[in-house]
Amino acid sequence: MALAQLEPLLRQVQKPGRYTGGEPGSVQKNAAETALRYALCFPDTYEIGMSHLGMKILYGLANARADCWCERVFAPWIDMEALLREHGLPLWGLESGDPIAGFDLIGFTLQYEMSYSNILNMLDLARIPLRSAERATLAPLVIAGGPCACNPEPLAPFFDLFVLGEGEEVSEELLDLLLEHKRNNSDKQTFLRAAARIPGIYVPALYEVNYNGDGTVAAVTPKENAPFPVRKRIVEDLDGVYFPEQFVVPLLEVVHDRTVTELFRGCIRGCRFCQAGFLSRPVREKSHGTVDRQCRALCENTGYEEVSLCSLSTSDYQELPALLEELLAWTQEQKINVSVPSLRIDRFPKEMMERLALVRRSGLTFAPEAGTQRLRDVINKNITEEQILSAVRQAFGGGWTAVKLYFMLGLPTETQEDISGIAQLAQRIVDAYYQHPEKPKGKGVSVSVSAASFVPKPFTPFQWEPMDTCGQLREKQALLRASVGSKKISVSCHHVEISLLEGAFARGDRRLAAVLEEAWRRGARFDGWDDQFQPGLWEECFARCGLDPLFYTARRRDFDEVLPWDHLDYGVSRRFLRREMERALCAETTPHCRERCAGCGIGCKGAP
Repeated sequence: MALAQLEPLLRQVQKPGRYTGGEPGSVQKNAAETALRYALCFPDTYEIGMSHLGMKILYGLANARADCWCERVFAPWIDMEALLREHGLPLWGLESGDPIAGFDLIGFTLQYEMSYSNILNMLDLARIPLRSAERATLAPLVIAGGPCACNPEPLAPFFDLFVLGEGEEVSEELLDLLLEHKRNNSDKQTFLRAAARIPGIYVPALYEVNYNGDGTVAAVTPKENAPFPVRKRIVEDLDGVYFPEQFVVPLLEVVHDRTVTELFRGCIRGCRFCQAGFLSRPVREKSHGTVDRQCRALCENTGYEEVSLCSLSTSDYQELPALLEELLAWTQEQKINVSVPSLRIDRFPKEMMERLALVRRSGLTFAPEAGTQRLRDVINKNITEEQILSAVRQAFGGGWTAVKLYFMLGLPTETQEDISGIAQLAQRIVDAYYQHPEKPKGKGVSVSVSAASFVPKPFTPFQWEPMDTCGQLREKQALLRASVGSKKISVSCHHVEISLLEGAFARGDRRLAAVLEEAWRRGARFDGWDDQFQPGLWEECFARCGLDPLFYTARRRDFDEVLPWDHLDYGVSRRFLRREMERALCAETTPHCRERCAGCGIGCKGAP
């Protein structure tokens, strides 16, 4: 699409910088000299997609190849979409301005179930048929990966294949295979059969799903010698795997406007609600030298003045003290801030607080998740109230005055005492501040309580558990707010209908594809945004398709039921997950992986 066609539209939209491209670090190539064109799509706004580390890694990885040109594509906001449709203009790649329908590969990242309607909208805007069966030719091939690919069934009819697990190595193999079949003029089915033999590639058309009379899945049967189950890919060596030295630097403010480097993948903790912790096993760490080198390169090449250390539980990184010492040696001199998110309350020693005080004095964020010790034991959080209070006392003594706490409502076995316990814990933190002899003088404290709705997710011990209904969640939110007695404490809660839909798609089957398409055709867009979500529309679409969202969310599933994702293998055994669910019901905790192997089945080095 010529820039001259786009320029008149830019004057009519909220943030023109979302659509122009040309940022420092973006990659330009000669399309005529490039064998493969790759559109890397994030199904949300530019500001959110440009904050995502996975996009940065895959963009750099693909563009490091001489035979591939990878371009970024983001979901246009409502105003731009209307103008594109009015003027008959297709969705384009930011780097070239070319319509992506002419590319070889269209790749989506699946980070959040509530972005699914945006995927269909982006395909339609690109003038690409929605369903895989409607796309007869090899190009464009439509693929997806990311955490939501662990249960891709609601999206299965729309995609040619899914990448399960970590994408760096499998992406290279897939691009090699696509290039080979493009040169050989292979048809699409020949390519897909070959792709299914790559470990970590799931081709949904090669699997048949049958249902019981009650709507549950009877069986998933592979066809044409397709692998069963399909196992996720794992990158073993994080020091050796590709990581970019340059990021695209946006020209407008994005959600996380800084550079970021991974410390490790996986999590030792085993919190029973946490899908990311189970999907990303086993734990693999980068050496502190590698992290320091990557941080240096990115800061030098991007000009950012803040670097964030990324992981699921940063304080569990074994080389963190050595890394901070190395980082501070040059970041302090260059006035670069070091952000250390995802800290554990029970891993917040005084020495770490003192180091962090040298580089930042913003608010601290902790995640107790539950308001009482009993419920924290149910979810295997493995922290005590005294550890929570000890951590915040240290923080107050170090000069911090703002604390944000993350909790969930609707956890299995939750009672009213557990909900009021959230407010009581927040009040104890306020009291701890004013009782502290070394608190900052002349400053008040603020405690922010964020209460998400619990959504049971696949490949967690709670995957069989029911989710609270919207009515139950509203009652619990009201109880929490009523339990707060201090103006120093603020409470924010999630939109309950959005959580309901998230739960339905998280644990749904292929029949939900019809609901999704119907909702998109009737105007569903940006469903994760409160001001765009249309709960009544979704309710009508479920009814039109003869399905009930509560069948997927509010129903306790038997341990012997075939789950829609049972033909996919993320390494953690079903037996282990069931055992953890049974322990949860008894409020029994399981030690973390470095204390004792729990036998999850992932096959860590040194595990029995």
